[in-house]
Order: sequence, then C-alpha cells, then structure tokens
Amino acid sequence: MPSKMIFVNLPVDDLDRSKRFYETLGWKIDQQFTDDNAACVLIDDNICVMLLIRRFFETFIQRPVADTVIITGSLYALALPSRQEVDDLLTAALRAGATEEINPDKRAQERAVGMYSRTFIDLDGHQWEPFHMAYPE
Repeated sequence: MPSKMIFVNLPVDDLDRSKRFYETLGWKIDQQFTDDNAACVLIDDNICVMLLIRRFFETFIQRPVADTVIITGSLYALALPSRQEVDDLLTAALRAGATEEINPDKRAQERAVGMYSRTFIDLDGHQWEPFHMAYPE
C-alpha cells in the first residue's frame, strides 16, 4: 500500500445504482472491500471513493447526514492531465445520469488562472469538479 492514500466516504441511496454510475466513468470496484453496505471505487492507486448506504454511513458519525440533493456539503475536485480528459469524464458522467452544473462566474475566474474545469452532480447529489491546470513551464 502507498504511504498515503485518500478514501472519500459518500452516502448513497442505492449502492448497486451508484456502483454502476462510477463504473461507467471508467473507475473500478475493488471487490475485496465491497459488500452489501459499501463499495470501494478505485479512481487511481492513491484515491478511492467508499460508497456507503446511508444506514451504514450513519454508524460512523454523530451528526445528521446532509441531504446532498439540496445542500452542497463538499466539492470533489479531481485533477486530470488534459482538458480532453475533463470533457471525457463529464461526458461519461452525463451518459450515466449525472447533471452538469454551469457557473459563468467560475468560468471567468478559471480563465484568469489558466484552469479548465467542468462540474457534474452525481446520482446522489455529490458535486464533482474534474479540472486541468495548465502550469507554466
């Protein structure tokens, strides 16, 4: 195992539906860490998303679970190597049932700093922001 990894834990309403959604994005389900309560989605070697059915998710917390359909609790920004990969991920997400969110103010800010990003909302209301940053050489 790498020295550092990130596991983002997300509550979901329908585990099988959510697994299919993330597989459509090209990400793999790690069966070793998947059961009826949770599924481990491998984004890459160091980034995993744990999909937890709400009832199971609640066993890890003291506070109420946010209703992400009406409240944004977090933004999941994912750096990608190219603008094309940003567009490809968004296209796959839309095909899988996500919705795109467009913020014209954010586009102007991104142009000013050389960043390109798109935003999609997954089936459970989680906000993903794939982006590409053109670093000066």
